Amino acid sequence: MTAKVRFPLILASASPRRREMLSSTGIEFEVIPSGVEEIFLRGESPGEHVNRLARMKARKVAEQHRGRWVLAADTIVVIDGRVLGKPQDREEAKEMLRLLNNRVHRVITGYCLLRVPSRRSREGRVVTRVRFKALSSKEIRWYLDTGEPFDKAGGYAIQGKAAFMVKEINGSYTNVVGLPLTEVVEALQELRAVDLFP
Repeated sequence: MTAKVRFPLILASASPRRREMLSSTGIEFEVIPSGVEEIFLRGESPGEHVNRLARMKARKVAEQHRGRWVLAADTIVVIDGRVLGKPQDREEAKEMLRLLNNRVHRVITGYCLLRVPSRRSREGRVVTRVRFKALSSKEIRWYLDTGEPFDKAGGYAIQGKAAFMVKEINGSYTNVVGLPLTEVVEALQELRAVDLFP
């Protein structure tokens, strides 16, 4: 069943994972990537970083499509205070997987939902703790050969071929995929942007 959308919704993201997850709710939306460059500011914490980027992405698209709700998000992987974004090449992906090997890391997603010129908006962030199993060099090499790590924060996709690596998860699964659905759907309902359960 399709949800009733009060104002046309835009997903400001090129991520196919976010598109698939939002589609699973029955909410209709249009995809318009923001094109915002994902860079860290000096002194910025990981949590501040994802919230700032989500806000910037949502604001940029909302200013260009006034009167429409815009949803944006940003996801990072953090371990030992180090932020792991999307690996640039095979060597960087290998380094990330070795760092995560047999350890716990955090996946943090910031999200923002707003509409211009309305002053109403919602933003937040969700943290999930993920433990990897002990990976052999052969397993890491096999995963790199799949080509899957290269457009994923932290160099892995929990919903893909990397599922076998995840020994334990504490928190939101959809957050690790890239969009904390529970929190996003609640925000959409609180703002009366959609009638998901008419």
